[in-house]
Parts: sequence; C-alpha cells; structure tokens
Amino acid sequence: MKILQKGFNYSQDGPGNRLVYHTQGCNFRCKWCSNPESMAADYTKAKDYTCEEIIDEIMRSRMMFFDGGGVTFTGGEPTLQLSELKKILSSVKKEGINTAIETNGSSERLPELSELIDFLIMDIKQPDDKIHRKFIGASNKKTIENFKKLSQERTQLHIRIPLINHVNTDPKPFVDLFSHADMKNTTVEVLRYHEFGKDKWTSEYEITDGFVSDEQFICFCRALESIGVKIIST
Repeated sequence: MKILQKGFNYSQDGPGNRLVYHTQGCNFRCKWCSNPESMAADYTKAKDYTCEEIIDEIMRSRMMFFDGGGVTFTGGEPTLQLSELKKILSSVKKEGINTAIETNGSSERLPELSELIDFLIMDIKQPDDKIHRKFIGASNKKTIENFKKLSQERTQLHIRIPLINHVNTDPKPFVDLFSHADMKNTTVEVLRYHEFGKDKWTSEYEITDGFVSDEQFICFCRALESIGVKIIST
C-alpha cells in the first residue's frame, strides 16, 4: 500500500487516539485541497508498505488506542487501494481493533467494506453534480448513491461538509438531499474553509474568496438542523 504519511491523532479522524494513515492518490481534484501532494498516485515521497507491514504496525500500536481509539485510513482517497485496504481492515478488525476510514464516497465497492468499518467518515462537498464537477473535477453521483445506501444500512455514518464561499454555502441542495435520506444514525460536521494547504500547491491555487462569514456558517447549520440533522464538531 502506498502511504504518504502516518502518525497519531486524537479524535480528529474518528473516536479516541488513532493511528492515522494518509494514503497516496486521489480521484478528486478539490480546488481547496489541504494535501495537494496526495493527489498523484506516483508522488515520489510516498512510501510503499506491504499489507503485512501495516497490519504488524497496527497490532504493535494497540496500547496507544485509548478512549475508543484505533486505526484510520484517510487520503488522498483510501478506496483507490481497495483490495489492500480490505485485507488490512479485515485482519485488524478480527483482533478487536476499532477501524475507521475517511472517503470521498466515490468507489463502487465502498458498500462491501462497510461491515469492516466501525467509524465511517464520508465527505459530501456539493450535492449538485454540475457544481461538483466544476470545483472537484469529477461527478458526485456515486458518492450520493453510496450515501443514501449506507445511511439506511449502517448504525453509524459521519458526513463532513467543507463549507466554502461561492462553492456550497447555499444549504438548499443539502436540505433536499438529507430530507430524502435516512438520517437517524447519521451525524454531520460542517468545516469552515481554511487555507492551511495553500502554500503546498505547485500549480495555481484557484480559490480566491473561500472564507465564510459567521452569518453564512450559522445560517447553513440552522437550515440543516431545521430538518432534524444532527450537527456535531470534532
């Protein structure tokens, strides 16, 4: 498995203290990406590990998984290495390790991983496919399909929305989406735009007015809460 970086993080990528693997390669091209170096599959600074090496490292780290912690695979996009990911998740889950992934939800095979994932984080950037293609460079149709399916099947699903001015601050598409989904076991986290990764871009950084005001943020959250959406922060 090709890994860009790894390390421990507390409660940001799932519950408790977690060993987080940032996988290399992504099929989305979000114009505000904080880790643009993770996009290309052949980035030279990423390292190759066998599944056995990663499984061994996870097992040796068990004593660090306090407060309900465990292992998280994020990106890049971890489902681009789905066969390896499935093998690792299956092995460590059998040993009682709490598993989590953060995904853009675009993989056709994501549902087959569901039973191996204790804490599933899925990003939904923009429900409108035309706008999604403009700012992300890919369709959102499979993401939306997977969201609707998994929200019905799972006892836990965590949706993250990066809120970006001129991209998705209109809550109506999200209200429409969530109104027609099973949200009883789904939580939503709204993340305000930041520029932490701007200096890492080697090509032009195209978001010039992405920051959202307090009023935009509050109005967006209230619109979701008005239809019963559970909004949390991590």
